[in-house]
Amino acid sequence: MKVENGVTASAITGVAWVKARASAGAGNCVEVAELSGGELAMRNSRFPEGPALVFTKGEVAAFVEGAKAAEFDRMTA
Repeated sequence: MKVENGVTASAITGVAWVKARASAGAGNCVEVAELSGGELAMRNSRFPEGPALVFTKGEVAAFVEGAKAAEFDRMTA
């Protein structure tokens, strides 16, 4: 199944949505699912029926690398 950006997350079937253990049930979570084509879908856990964004593994790896390097810290302060 080819999944496009903005598709309703509930339309993505046969995947396991995962959230970080650090979310601790506070409801402020991004959930991620690996798609059959190798891409990663992300959704807001507060709106699981809402849209999903789809990224390549390379795009996600670049974002995670930037987060680890504190490039986005000013946005969460």
